[in-house]
Amino acid sequence: MAHAHREIALLTNPEAGKGRGTRSAAVALPRLREAGITVRSVVGRDADEALELARRSVADGVDSLVVVGGDGLVHLAVQALMEAAPADRPSLGVIPAGTGNDVARYVDVPRSDPQLAADVVVGARTRRIDLARTGSTYFVTVLAAGFDAVVNERANAMRWPRGQLRYTLATLAELRVFAPLPYVLQLDGIERRVDAMLVAVGNGPSFGGGLRITHGACIDDGLLDVVIIKTMSKPSLVRTYPRLYTGGHTHHPQYEHHRVRSVTVASPGITAYADGERVGPLPLSVEVVPQALEVLVP
Repeated sequence: MAHAHREIALLTNPEAGKGRGTRSAAVALPRLREAGITVRSVVGRDADEALELARRSVADGVDSLVVVGGDGLVHLAVQALMEAAPADRPSLGVIPAGTGNDVARYVDVPRSDPQLAADVVVGARTRRIDLARTGSTYFVTVLAAGFDAVVNERANAMRWPRGQLRYTLATLAELRVFAPLPYVLQLDGIERRVDAMLVAVGNGPSFGGGLRITHGACIDDGLLDVVIIKTMSKPSLVRTYPRLYTGGHTHHPQYEHHRVRSVTVASPGITAYADGERVGPLPLSVEVVPQALEVLVP
């Protein structure tokens, strides 16, 4: 629990949320220091540098690694944290400053006020959460393999426009040409062959700024939630897509939901994304790592 004296590393992505990272860190830093915490401020100019600095902080034995950014930076921090032995593993703190802040959403950390988020870090209360692992990569939110991953690939290749509109345009562009994909899944070793628009493997219920694709998933139940959206017409997919933000899609007849400890997802030519970051081509196997991480919570 809280040490008599705490040392934390505050890892900031200056690019996060159009400069929100820098502004949020400027609010959080004095707040943490006033509380008597030793804060090592760490700024990664890009993903590689951020990961390297996170690793160094973890190796130096800080009590907590606190991320000022979005889910992409949380994803990086988690890779560094999981390199430490369980007994020496720092806790994870989040001061949300990204476009998608789903990890903060999971653990009820205030998403619009960095001062309140800093107060959560000061409070030193923790909660254990599960992680998912594929190969040597850990993820907190959702692994997406299908329509949403294809949209991500297209959006990343687009120079224009910036922000959410890029995803909307990429979604519309993909819808025109998208055909259902043949999947072979192993669900706790049981094979399921199905044509589907997408398969998502969730450690938690949402990703991408509140897309509740794996609605109902719990981050501490020791299970993964596998959601299959089976073949549907394009108009039906267009109608269903917005419902992903409410969890309303769970009533669609083409929706299928499995709770498993491990899953293998195979489909030709698809690159999977986890926590919004590119993980690699299918097939991929995912397993749950129960109670892997302590997170600072209100």
